[in-house]
Amino acid sequence: QVQLVESGGGLVQPGGSLRLSCAASGSILRINDVNWYRQAPGKQRELVAAITSGGGTNYADSVKGRFTISRDNAKNTVYLQMDSLKPEDTAVYYCNAVIDNYSDFVGRNYWGQGTQVTVSS
Repeated sequence: QVQLVESGGGLVQPGGSLRLSCAASGSILRINDVNWYRQAPGKQRELVAAITSGGGTNYADSVKGRFTISRDNAKNTVYLQMDSLKPEDTAVYYCNAVIDNYSDFVGRNYWGQGTQVTVSS
């Protein structure tokens, strides 16, 4: 079946960088808009960045100028480049997308399992 898998999280010092990946696999016809969310302990999940099927992007105000979302359609992968990381960026980051299944041409909403990003000195 179709699934999303995030990778690239880890521990980084303030001011450092990480690159997250969201790889889709399975019977994929089309990956539509893709979102990166994050959730810190005790806080609501928030939308961090989004990219359309055509490559258009949007960012939360808190990460503008620091994060960059991109996609490689040939690899069915979306990336989140995170620079100038701050302690408040610490959270579990989740990839979310609606993917049209090749098997039945039906679009379904998928979530990855999440990857932990910790920014600490």
